[in-house]
Amino acid sequence: MDKPIIVVTGARGNLGGKLAAALKNRYCLRCLDLRGGADVIAADLGTYDESWTRHLIGADTVLHFAGEPLPTASWDRVHRGNIVATGNILRASRAHGVRRVIFASTNQIMAGYRFTDLLVTTTLPPAPLNPYAVSKLFCEEAGRAFAAETGISFIALRIGNIHPGANMPHAGMGIGLWGQQMWLSNRDFLEGVQAAIDVPDVPFAVVNLVSNNPGMRWDLSQTRRVLGFAPQDGFTAIASPEVVAEDAAARLARLVPGQWLDQSFQPLRG
Repeated sequence: MDKPIIVVTGARGNLGGKLAAALKNRYCLRCLDLRGGADVIAADLGTYDESWTRHLIGADTVLHFAGEPLPTASWDRVHRGNIVATGNILRASRAHGVRRVIFASTNQIMAGYRFTDLLVTTTLPPAPLNPYAVSKLFCEEAGRAFAAETGISFIALRIGNIHPGANMPHAGMGIGLWGQQMWLSNRDFLEGVQAAIDVPDVPFAVVNLVSNNPGMRWDLSQTRRVLGFAPQDGFTAIASPEVVAEDAAARLARLVPGQWLDQSFQPLRG
């Protein structure tokens, strides 16, 4: 029996690269990235062009993990790299009858809840604090409309704090306790995406994807209910003096619209 065809965008990036390496023996992969390379097709998703859209022909699922990755990026960069590129992926998915699009969204959409006591669910009103997060929110909503209009499944994963390589947790890996508590292990990331590929009958969903970190405020009940997936790993945040100082300084920070005033307290990339 032929293997299902999976398209991975951003296949040379941190997350897309991890997916491509993990899934290459399970599926027939078509890997796209702005930078081509060995087994990776060069594709500028910001321009709708047959040179890359044809690689969606016959695909079962698109794992859309390409885009502008920096939370400090300007609106111009996230507009083309995230909003326009995602619109083009949805257009191509519709044209070629893809079954499902899985979108790499971000915890950044809820960054405004950092210094509250609320449980961070995906049903709370969004609270983005930078153009990057706004662009990801826009893509989620475009996916909602796309799924309703086309009947093609769209699942957005609000991804936590996951670093390149082995991605082992430690106190200095993020901004304060908030950053530590949204750690996502490589295993939980890969198994969460696999669950999103496999789950039947999900027309549209937005779910949190972080590890099961003790003391965190990220709600995983929707993730378990929709994907049938429960993260296995977890990391207990360490409140070192440096981490406490980070949190205290971040509470006093003031934002300039569109950018962080103090670049030492950059938001995490999800």
